[in-house]
Amino acid sequence: MTRPISPYHKPGFYDQALSENRHRDIVGGRWDETGRAQMALLLSQGLQPHHHLLDIGAGSMRLGCKVVPYLHPGHYWATDLSRALMLRGHQTELPDPTRLDAAHLIEDADFIFPTIPPHITHAIAFAVFTHLPLTHLARALPQIHTRFPALQRLLFTVFLSPPDAYAEPRRQPDGVVTHPNRAPYHHRAADILTLTTQAGFIATLSGSRLPRGQILCLAIPTP
Repeated sequence: MTRPISPYHKPGFYDQALSENRHRDIVGGRWDETGRAQMALLLSQGLQPHHHLLDIGAGSMRLGCKVVPYLHPGHYWATDLSRALMLRGHQTELPDPTRLDAAHLIEDADFIFPTIPPHITHAIAFAVFTHLPLTHLARALPQIHTRFPALQRLLFTVFLSPPDAYAEPRRQPDGVVTHPNRAPYHHRAADILTLTTQAGFIATLSGSRLPRGQILCLAIPTP
């Protein structure tokens, strides 16, 4: 049997998790800490209430429960492999679910961002590409650049490995063991920077480590 590219792609994964009320657990744990880290990153990159945010891989609203009350109504959009997971977060985690139209929660397995408006100004993909092969990042970045001409900032996280140790499992500083060929994946810094630059961004990798030992890539569209 072929191994799925990530646990999230295993058939029936979301149905079982939601039936067990595990909508927080399956997005990596450390719910509040990680959501606060995401919110702090966005604020540090100038997110203001009038901006339009796309939360890629939004899961069960770990960030959404914090940023939706901050943004003007209608200014938050989200995608995920499972719309059911996002809807569970919408129902149970938002302080005021009426501030977010459920039509803004879009199931998207292929990074094509259907129905998302072009006026997105900020986008974040936290702990998304950590669970996907590099080919998925290579597919997503040009699409983001093309679809959202008003974009000011894209933030995404990755696990890194030194080039000379890439082929072996690697224990990250926060204890997570990453791999070159299965989730959670690590990548070479040079590959991340090359793909991001080729897609039309100025890319910077942050030296500060986020929950689970992830590294932030800040991507700013080139003029």
